Amino acid sequence: MLGTSTRPARPSPIRRPRATLVSGLTALAAGGLVALAFAGCGVVTPGPVSTIGRIDFDRPLAIPPIAESSVDADGTRVFALTAQAGTTEFEPGVPSESWGFNGGYLGPTLVADRGERVRVEVRNTLDEPTTVHWHGMHLPAAMDGGPHQMVAPGATWAPEWLVAQQAATLWYHPHPHGETETHVSRGLAGLVLLHDDAERALGLPAEYGVDDVPVIVQDTGFSAEGRREAAQRGYAGALGDELLVNGTRSPYFEAGDELLRLRLLNASTARSYAFAWADDRPVRLIGTDGGLLDAPVELPELRLSPGERAEVLVRLTPGERLVLQSRMTPELAGLVGPVAQTNGAADGFDVLELRAAEQLRAATADPDALIPLPPLEDGELAADRRFVLDDSFEINGHAMDLGRIDETVTVDTLERWTVVNDTALPHSFHVHDVQFRLAAVAGEPPPPELAGWKDTIFVEPETEYVLLLRFADYADPDTPYMYHCHLLWHEDQGMMGQFAVVEPGQRATIPEGTDHDHH
Repeated sequence: MLGTSTRPARPSPIRRPRATLVSGLTALAAGGLVALAFAGCGVVTPGPVSTIGRIDFDRPLAIPPIAESSVDADGTRVFALTAQAGTTEFEPGVPSESWGFNGGYLGPTLVADRGERVRVEVRNTLDEPTTVHWHGMHLPAAMDGGPHQMVAPGATWAPEWLVAQQAATLWYHPHPHGETETHVSRGLAGLVLLHDDAERALGLPAEYGVDDVPVIVQDTGFSAEGRREAAQRGYAGALGDELLVNGTRSPYFEAGDELLRLRLLNASTARSYAFAWADDRPVRLIGTDGGLLDAPVELPELRLSPGERAEVLVRLTPGERLVLQSRMTPELAGLVGPVAQTNGAADGFDVLELRAAEQLRAATADPDALIPLPPLEDGELAADRRFVLDDSFEINGHAMDLGRIDETVTVDTLERWTVVNDTALPHSFHVHDVQFRLAAVAGEPPPPELAGWKDTIFVEPETEYVLLLRFADYADPDTPYMYHCHLLWHEDQGMMGQFAVVEPGQRATIPEGTDHDHH
């Protein structure tokens, strides 16, 4: 059992919430706040209001452990994940039902290198089927962990693939058709960190849990006694009135380094955030979903919709206390209506406090140049596709059907996908298998923070986004990938489609044994 009821005066960097059986993915906790309705695809109302009051930041931030692995004789790195049900004490002495991987709430962090072959042995001990999808990973469709790769209770699934993409912050979570929101919100999720030589050469903070810190944010509901309970529901899905950070309520992180690298993951099922520093210093963004940018970008706030990731650098001074907040930007305020009061402020809420030691280790590097981005491809387009998101939870007028292939892509060709939000409310858009580049947003070049590699984008109301994608390999006419809104309740209701990657002249086929009924 992992304990949090007592702690040393100066806790070590690796910490987890108390749990039995399950306590795996990292959830973000900040007790006592108004969870503003950055509701993505939500109704135009403020979010639920917590009456707990201002956050005290009285609990050390839990750090999910690095997943153990072994290396086979052929050089394959092997991980093991066991999906389990159990209980977690988000509040000492108050158990909450939860799910997770490997005996914890959420799951351990998988770490691998570009060029490595990996295998993950996924065992399901739940009493219902689930999947594990490798969000942001470039890999064969049969290994993707979508709704066609269900793992039955008591069964084990062992996908294997070559890591063939640059250093990046990815994550894993279930993807069962019609049940994704439920499985993710219960705690089935975790990070995947990919490294390569180019990233290491930059000298960025790289000591996991010390100066390279995972920050997994989730919103949830809690009873007055501290028992986790169902969040309030709206058109967007579940919207909790508190945050968990790595499964911790009211979290602080003790920093012994002057330069920190924070790996932010919005693991909420419906809520978007606009992260900012309480003292108004710029947010120094260095990486997005698919890897590092070509140079740091300084922003007043950083918006992340569900499923998006970002890497940011922050420089601390000795003894400083710095609060990470989520703010209500004028843009978002126009989308969600009246702004509720939060911790006495009308523009946001607290997420995490950084506490700098009186003596800090000097930074090794804070480079002004990162990883060069290739120019946008301007070759011959093999296809020019259009995806219209509507207010009926459909894409191009169709709800998800596991027995229908919506799009067929020829391998190693360049395509342009125009994604149109045809509603008055925001959505998001996620594409499996590839990292894409944005060519235009509302007819203009993308802003610097959206110029890098992406797999998930916030899709503003009545706005057009032009994506350039190349599906370089992994042709498989019998197994599709997915594209969908990553507000998970919208996905579950049918806001999703399927595409197959095929060799020239091949036809895609409906997977055998597929249940054709929409959930």
